[in-house]
Amino acid sequence: MRNVGGAGQPTLFLHGNPDSSELWQGVIARLNNHYRCLAPDLPGFGRSLVPAGFDGSLEQMAAFIDALVQSIGIDEPLNLVVHDFGGPFGLAWAIKYPTKVKRLAIMNCNFFSDYHWHIWARIWRTPWLGELSMTLTNHWLFAREMRRGSRKLTTEQIRHTYNLVSPTTQKMILRLYRAADPAKYAGWEDELVALTARVPTCVLWGDQDPYLPITHAKRFGAQEVHHFPDCGHWLPAEAPDQVSEKLIPFFGI
Repeated sequence: MRNVGGAGQPTLFLHGNPDSSELWQGVIARLNNHYRCLAPDLPGFGRSLVPAGFDGSLEQMAAFIDALVQSIGIDEPLNLVVHDFGGPFGLAWAIKYPTKVKRLAIMNCNFFSDYHWHIWARIWRTPWLGELSMTLTNHWLFAREMRRGSRKLTTEQIRHTYNLVSPTTQKMILRLYRAADPAKYAGWEDELVALTARVPTCVLWGDQDPYLPITHAKRFGAQEVHHFPDCGHWLPAEAPDQVSEKLIPFFGI
């Protein structure tokens, strides 16, 4: 567990691909005075190891998060914040354990069976081609794609993210994309709508996301939807001030 700080309502932040817990540094720095902020590196990302037998299924994602929450010793409902692949991890867990979630904040992620993969996802899902792409991806290509996803990212943010992508991370990216067939979300979608009808939910969406359609923002059944017209996929890294300004009143103090 990294980036633990603050006191108050426990608030769990889950990052996505190709990030680590450090995606949330800017947001956590602004929320530390109000909440107990917790941000893990998900399996294979950042400095995290991969649990034995972890196959990337929604069931195992939920089990991983529940084991994590138990290991921290949280015995009260928590605020949950998810982004990218942190969405499937966190939302699958919240669906399985709805009484453990006080409030839910969702940023640029997919949880819908009719989603059409972007070009990189299609490459990563293809045996051999995915492995080849990982071998050939250098800093220049990595930076180009991250800037395409979020043009406001700084050179330092991109360099730091790139430096944390290990061979273990590359293997986990391939595993997650190959396990996450959108068709497997069928059934879970209805449970998600039931969840957001019970648990106060807020969506924060970077509208310039080239990987996820803007129409996703309204499909989660959230009571609040906030659009960020000038931001892209990596919203929490691009606009930590604006994100925090929405989260604090939503979570309450």
